Amino acid sequence: MKEGLTPQWLEEVDSTNNEIIRREHELDNLSVVAAVCQTAGRGQRNNQWLTTPGQNLTFSMLVRFGQDGIPSVKAASQFAISEASALAVADYLENEGIASVIKWPNDIYVRGRKICGMLIENTLAADEVTRSIIGIGVNVNQRDFPPQLANPTSMVLQCGHEFDLRSELLKLCDILCGRLSLMGPGQHDEYVSRIYRLGVFEEYADCATGLRFMGRIKDVSPSGMLRVETKEGQLKEFAFKEISYII
Repeated sequence: MKEGLTPQWLEEVDSTNNEIIRREHELDNLSVVAAVCQTAGRGQRNNQWLTTPGQNLTFSMLVRFGQDGIPSVKAASQFAISEASALAVADYLENEGIASVIKWPNDIYVRGRKICGMLIENTLAADEVTRSIIGIGVNVNQRDFPPQLANPTSMVLQCGHEFDLRSELLKLCDILCGRLSLMGPGQHDEYVSRIYRLGVFEEYADCATGLRFMGRIKDVSPSGMLRVETKEGQLKEFAFKEISYII
């Protein structure tokens, strides 16, 4: 594993993922770019990641596979990157005394509220993943949130005290590197065991048909498909954006 990671902190940037894309060829493997202020942070489903400047962790890590203790990853197994990233944040929060679960595919929830989101962008060549940009946003010291965010929380709201962002980033990046070095079947089973609403009948919507149904999450396939069993016993598989939770 590469030692001595030194995150690059920027006062303001549109998006840390964008910044790594722009500078990729000059950055070393496992480089980390963090921002005090993101003006156009990106989340899943093309959503904007809203965060108050200077209060949260917004950063991205550049990962080139097959180097510095990070194993090679087949394109068919690329969901393992998402699993490792989600588990790393869950580990980090647990170390801070915050129990969390993973809302498939890689949001992190605490007591039914979102504390972390991710945007992972992979580049493929033939049947291999050549690199990933792992973008992570963790709500740390923010106490008040915009009304359009339905269910946010933060570390300060959970623990009652503020955190030093720069030292916390180092802790999280160290855990993330460790998880990336261990990608494999064992991590997949652990990921599934931490899924939000696992085994509990809830209402869902099929995004293709608009139909609502009662179902329970059975597991997640190694390729990242969510497997949901309906009340009638039918097992359905959904890719990202094909199913939504009814809150």
